[in-house]
Amino acid sequence: MNLVRSELLKIRTTNTWWIFALITLPLWGLSLLFNWLQAETLTNMSDAPAEQADQIQAAASADSLAANFYTNGQFFGLLIVMLLGIVVVTSEFFHQTVTTTFLTAPHRSAVMVAKLVAAGVLALVFWLGTTVLNLIFGPLVLHSVDVGAHLGSGAVWRAVALNGLAFLLWSVLGVGLGVLIRSQIGATVTGILLYLGGTIGAAIAIGLLAQKFGDWINKLQLLVPSLASSLMVTGAEIPGNPPRWAGAAVLIGYAVVTGAIGIMTIRRRDIS
Repeated sequence: MNLVRSELLKIRTTNTWWIFALITLPLWGLSLLFNWLQAETLTNMSDAPAEQADQIQAAASADSLAANFYTNGQFFGLLIVMLLGIVVVTSEFFHQTVTTTFLTAPHRSAVMVAKLVAAGVLALVFWLGTTVLNLIFGPLVLHSVDVGAHLGSGAVWRAVALNGLAFLLWSVLGVGLGVLIRSQIGATVTGILLYLGGTIGAAIAIGLLAQKFGDWINKLQLLVPSLASSLMVTGAEIPGNPPRWAGAAVLIGYAVVTGAIGIMTIRRRDIS
């Protein structure tokens, strides 16, 4: 616990966390505007293509729309907590304090676990902050599209809880990436490129392949961490897509492997 408190103190005494918090707010607002426009389109759509009718109907259901608004900001939020996880590790190398850290606490595995816990706590703080905003503004937007607050739905609250799990797991992925790439700039740029480029590229590729080979290709989105995260918070099962629990299981697998690699790497790598 002392190591965890020490890591949390390092975070609190730097400007990093509140700079990321300030960045998160406009990105959350942008996501809310996009989801609002999407909800308007879905609720007013009357002539959907026959082959997509079931998917559109499921996406336009009350559970799906409500879950989307109460988990609003996930896409950019996960990127932010991944970057925070990277900074938790790479700041030690950037400021050359890592040697002092390991001299003070020579058990490297314990230090690494403390960093994972601290990053996870910070990620849950960001999740809680965005969730509070969603619970304030979500009902207002839902009423504007004639859906209602829909806060009594179990599917909605499951989506909110799974969103918190996604935030937690992405902080672990960030810490693991920070261990593998000790350069703060290098790890940050790599993380952004993998997240944004991988998400957009995979979505385009899967969409094109699904048109050519069939809807079963859509199940491959499970292999892309950001798409698996998005799948976790769907309020209703979308025909042709994998179930929500599969997205959660795959993301947990990625996080476990990344965390284990991070611990083994930090134990063996020369830090001088």
